[in-house]
Amino acid sequence: MSHFENSAPAADQILLSAVIGAGQAGLAAAYHLRRRGLVAGEDFVVFDSNSGPGGAWRHRWESLTLGRAHGIHDLPGLPLGTPDPTEPARDVVARYYGQFEELNELRVIRPARVENVHFENGLFVITTSRGVFRSHTLINATGTWGSPYVPHYPGANEFMGEQLHTKNYRSATDFVDQRVLVVGGGTSALQFIQDLSAAGVETVLSTRRTLQWTRREFDAEWGLNVERAVAQRVQAGLAPLSVSAVTGLGLTDYYIPDIEAGLLISRGRLMRLTARGAVLNGPQPDGRGFPDQGVANEYVRAQNVHALPGQTTAGGFWEVPIDTVLWATGFRANVRHLAGLELREAGGGILLGKDNSTVVKRPGLFMAGYGASASTLGATRAGRRAAKGVARHLEAALH
Repeated sequence: MSHFENSAPAADQILLSAVIGAGQAGLAAAYHLRRRGLVAGEDFVVFDSNSGPGGAWRHRWESLTLGRAHGIHDLPGLPLGTPDPTEPARDVVARYYGQFEELNELRVIRPARVENVHFENGLFVITTSRGVFRSHTLINATGTWGSPYVPHYPGANEFMGEQLHTKNYRSATDFVDQRVLVVGGGTSALQFIQDLSAAGVETVLSTRRTLQWTRREFDAEWGLNVERAVAQRVQAGLAPLSVSAVTGLGLTDYYIPDIEAGLLISRGRLMRLTARGAVLNGPQPDGRGFPDQGVANEYVRAQNVHALPGQTTAGGFWEVPIDTVLWATGFRANVRHLAGLELREAGGGILLGKDNSTVVKRPGLFMAGYGASASTLGATRAGRRAAKGVARHLEAALH
């Protein structure tokens, strides 16, 4: 078995390394630690808060598949191949990650929630739901799924309908006979609109700014440029933007028909929520209006954009009745458990070295899947860099 639920290293054992997280970054890091001669379950351990393989993917909604808008990069030494395009991504990835763990004998400890980490007597002290562990080095690969972001809007506490985040979305059929306001300008927001509409659910899309459509080809050079842009913020000690925040949205045949049909049209910025509605700045004066759609304007057919029910408000905005608000507003780095290490810079981020992995304030700590390495391609490379950093640190500290 690649994971063991009732055994772990002895409490008095000092590990050479520990990996927090068993997603793309954590598994890649563990693979490269083994390649460098460390034995899983003896020299190092991998902690996973989930009950089984798959990382954050195991929590995604059923209709999400590994299609043109979502995909994962191969883990080292085990090509994913071409999955059934109709199979839920959560099932594909859980099976793939599980195979990788088995093949590489990673012996992931799960479920094991890391509650906090501090540094004492030259060691990282890791308090988990499965006990306390001590290690010379630490790789944090917790990604973002555990830290959903919901922005503050006036009236949110007064709204009487349901509010949920991307993290809690399960199925479009949960919203039959409702009007759902989807707030967000990323891929998830657009695919929620498509998913809900296919189930007959009425939707309203609200974005803070013009949707960032782009015609640029998403090739390898583009991906590296995106990672560099995110890395610049991290190396300045600023809180990282998500990779998706700087990629833009590919204006492809995957979306164009729904733009033409009037479905993927932003109805403007959310100004506030009311007890049973949402006030938008786009649909005034009669509920039919919408703001500039950026690069997608040439595909917009005004006659297909339906009038929203509701009424004009003070200031000339439009209040539309809403049953549910779906916050597709992204995630932040999931690093609360590292608070005891006091890593934050004045700009709110964790300062990394030039390798985009080494934590400047705490030698021996490495980040994988943070900032520029939040994508699956970046996470795979970051896992390798983190393992290399661990080997370098151990060589200097123990020899």
